[in-house]
Amino acid sequence: MAPVRSYTNWNSRTTDEEEQIEPYRKYFFICEGANTETWYFKKLIDIRKELNIHPLIDIRLLEKTEGDRDISFPRRLIEFAENQKENPEIAFDKERDKMIVVFDGDIFEEKVLDYDELVAEGEKNNILAVSNPAFELFLLLHYKNSYEDDIEPNAEQIIKNEKDGHQTFIYKLLLARTGINPKKNAAIGELAKNIEIAIEQEKKINEDIHQCKGQITCNIGRIIDEIRKDDGK
Repeated sequence: MAPVRSYTNWNSRTTDEEEQIEPYRKYFFICEGANTETWYFKKLIDIRKELNIHPLIDIRLLEKTEGDRDISFPRRLIEFAENQKENPEIAFDKERDKMIVVFDGDIFEEKVLDYDELVAEGEKNNILAVSNPAFELFLLLHYKNSYEDDIEPNAEQIIKNEKDGHQTFIYKLLLARTGINPKKNAAIGELAKNIEIAIEQEKKINEDIHQCKGQITCNIGRIIDEIRKDDGK
């Protein structure tokens, strides 16, 4: 098993004298992309206190390394998540901790036919965070009125998400909003500060990943909101 990096700022102490407390529950994010999602979730973890996440709840990003770094196919991501639960380095508590597998839905619109089967299998022991067509949709939701201005008027093109050169339609919509390349610029992670906007705007689109086919869908904001409501009991 290749090593995995676990990113957290759990119980960051100002002095060595402060008591070290263990979290009651840990939420581990495993992502399809190696850059954009990583930058976003690292920033989300960095601002956990501002998000009012309960002191006994920890959120962590599991970063794939070496040969695992390029794992992106959803079924393999879920297998990777299951394998990591046995990894003593991350100390996954099967009774309390949660693994969140983040992946795009667009591949199931085009090539892969077993989406329902994959979701049923994946949800047995994990939380699945899906954006259809892609993670850029979730990032776009962090801008005020992006649903009304960008998403609703372009719904058909978004779900088709055709490429113009190397850029997909949803990528270009996000690029027009941000002015930065989300795959090459870590500043995209700063959008995590607008998670409140994203949570509210996400409610305007389909959040049910079981009804994902042919629909603009995202449930990542809802999952983050549920983590914020977890009081460690």
